[in-house]
Amino acid sequence: MPPLPTSRPCSRPLPRPRSLSPVARACVCLLLHGLAAPVIAQEAACRPAAPAWVREGGLQLPWVSPNAAEPSAEAAAGGEDPILVEADRLIGQTGQSLRAEGRATLRRGLLSLQADRIEYRQDDDRVHALGTVRLQREDSHFLGTELDLQTEHQEGYFLSPRFYLGRTQAGGRAERVDFIGRNRMVVSRASYSSCDLVDGETPAWELSTRRVRLDFDANEGLAEGAVLRFQGVPILALPVMSFPVTEARKSGWLPPMISTSSTTGLGVSAPYYWNIAPEQDMTLTPTLMSKRGAALETEYRYLQPGWSGEANLFALPNDLQTGQQRWALRSEQRGAFAAAGGLRYDWSLLRVSDGDYWKDGLRGAESLTPRLLSSRGRLEQRRRLRATPLGEVDQQLYARVQRWQLLQDSGSSTRIVAPYQRAPQAGARWSDPGGGPLQWSLQTEVNQFVHADADQIQGSRAHLLGQIALPLGDAGWRLTPRLSLNSAAYQTDRPMSDGRRRAHRTIPGFSVDSAWTLERETAAFGRALVQTLEPRLLYALTPWRDQSALPDFDSAALDFNATTVFSDNIFSGIDRVSDANQVTAGLTTRYLDRSSGAELARFGIAQRYLLRDQRITADGVPLSNRFSDLLLQASIGVVPDWTLDTSVQFNPDTDRLVRTITSARWSPGPLRTLYASHRLKRGSSEQLALGWQWPLADLGRPLAGLLGSRVAPASSSAGDCRGRVYGVGALDYSLRDRRLSGAIVGFEYDAGCWIGRVVARRQSTSAQNASTQLMLQLELVGLSRLSAGSNPLSILKDNIPGYQLLRDPRGATADNSGAP
Repeated sequence: MPPLPTSRPCSRPLPRPRSLSPVARACVCLLLHGLAAPVIAQEAACRPAAPAWVREGGLQLPWVSPNAAEPSAEAAAGGEDPILVEADRLIGQTGQSLRAEGRATLRRGLLSLQADRIEYRQDDDRVHALGTVRLQREDSHFLGTELDLQTEHQEGYFLSPRFYLGRTQAGGRAERVDFIGRNRMVVSRASYSSCDLVDGETPAWELSTRRVRLDFDANEGLAEGAVLRFQGVPILALPVMSFPVTEARKSGWLPPMISTSSTTGLGVSAPYYWNIAPEQDMTLTPTLMSKRGAALETEYRYLQPGWSGEANLFALPNDLQTGQQRWALRSEQRGAFAAAGGLRYDWSLLRVSDGDYWKDGLRGAESLTPRLLSSRGRLEQRRRLRATPLGEVDQQLYARVQRWQLLQDSGSSTRIVAPYQRAPQAGARWSDPGGGPLQWSLQTEVNQFVHADADQIQGSRAHLLGQIALPLGDAGWRLTPRLSLNSAAYQTDRPMSDGRRRAHRTIPGFSVDSAWTLERETAAFGRALVQTLEPRLLYALTPWRDQSALPDFDSAALDFNATTVFSDNIFSGIDRVSDANQVTAGLTTRYLDRSSGAELARFGIAQRYLLRDQRITADGVPLSNRFSDLLLQASIGVVPDWTLDTSVQFNPDTDRLVRTITSARWSPGPLRTLYASHRLKRGSSEQLALGWQWPLADLGRPLAGLLGSRVAPASSSAGDCRGRVYGVGALDYSLRDRRLSGAIVGFEYDAGCWIGRVVARRQSTSAQNASTQLMLQLELVGLSRLSAGSNPLSILKDNIPGYQLLRDPRGATADNSGAP
């Protein structure tokens, strides 16, 4: 941005919004307290939501000198700022008083005044303005009929003003404004709104008060006799209301929430935010539900040097439906002991009162759908050992504990088997820090496994994992031979299937991993491209060891995909190690934009070939097929605004697809996205998912838009209250069961100064049952959000790929901080 015009006292007239002849202009400089202090160079902030009278007022502040230096503290406080007066006609005596008439302006530091007539008295540094009076104090604007102001301390009054506060991007009208210094004021008989104030029209929303005291230093606004109206209808009335006037946190009541749900009924919540200290806060939310009773939810957050965390508790002392106490507890903390040599710790606790909590629609239950809740704690120390026989060695010492809570469905006969709990787990790991020709690591660990089901075998395990590798290659190729060792010893509380209580096994392994990267320049789609060819070959050899009698505490079959196909072992965990004599081959090609390096397309194929039968498998049946399923992948982003991803698992023996995942997304502009995906797992499930966010006025766009023509972004409605309706939603449909497993449908309306959201959500809790929830939100720009039910912003963001907030088309996430 080019610099603003230079202000030079006494040398030439200041530039005006409109031109005047030199004869009609006059410039008077009143130099108080000696020489004039330079003015800070600042860039005028863009305020698209400002009303028309602010944008068209002609006041341009701050005035900037390109040679300005940093002012002194006294100058910044206003004590040394010069007073610059300009008008069509000036009358008075220098050093005493001055009267400016006809398009008169007065400027001092970050204060600017424009009026039909301005009178200034130097003895008490006071200005009196009449007529059409415009005042700007930093980012606050006022327009009225009469102003009396002491300019240095900025104390005085303004009669019948309109006002606009840049800090909140909202304003209104008042009977009188009294200025009590730079950062305090009292507004009498005021109305406040972020909507444009048009004579003869009622704004969409308005907060009217008998008196408002604003203290920007204390971040407090205190309104007396406050009434909040929406579309002319009172929706909230309070004799006294306290609210923050900056972005800083402040204790106080948050907007009440009203919810409706098929499982909880009609609910009313009144959250209170407590700003305990700069490093900690708490939100208390008492709630009354027609079907469940009275509950209290608390959220406590804290941040200290070296440690931080949060705790959430929802308590329903007496559930009217079950007659039981219901609760949910979350707690997370992480930190370090500075005096303990880098010892770090963290814990995560998640517990609920009963197994049906997840499906009853209680607060905090939205994220409990997986029905397997983990609680864990960890101590860990990482350090680099300098003087060892192997040189420098990275060391990691750790101790952990993990427990699970499985939410069984009391209404279903199907029981889910919970995983084992680690109580406790302790181990150490040493590894090469890098830089040498060899890469190696060694890990030893001891676990005590406990199960909630007393019929399950329990016991302890000690294991040792080691590997050593020799990486070879350069930028275009690599070859990595690797030796590995997996050794484990067991002691159980009851005999294993072979009658033993103690057992051990040791399994070595060998692999060679090689990859190449070849490039060539090419052209396609009217672009200069670079195409890569990236073959990869992995050979793995692991001998067979009988593990059928050993307990399986933590192993499970890995998902077969483009990453795990290059794994030596088809199992996760320690207890099961698959035998292998196999070769895995893969080929990937990518198309990159030659100038930017952006990836436009990627295609890949991979398959595993067994050189002998694999005897240790997930189902216990030896695998004799030499060729594994074929994996195909593609990711295409050549067409602007389109992304297409697909992965296919194909069985060459049966010539059938085993699994496919295909997704496509079209995002032609801000606040416009369409998403669709299809997932097939043969013999198990087939799901179709749709998601969208789209302005309904654009539904009639030509089909050509879907073929790649970019949709022009919608002009911002901020500040002019031009309405725009957006449709939002996400559907998850089971093609196998022929029913919706989840649905979210809603509308968003952006009126410029307020945003309304209506979102309905239906979620299956079993094959026969589902819960329904209606969420309403009224967002008053410049004031607050009034929510009914759960926060629909977080639900839309979590379930619609590419969803964007209406007020931030760059894609900012919803704010769930809870602070007012």
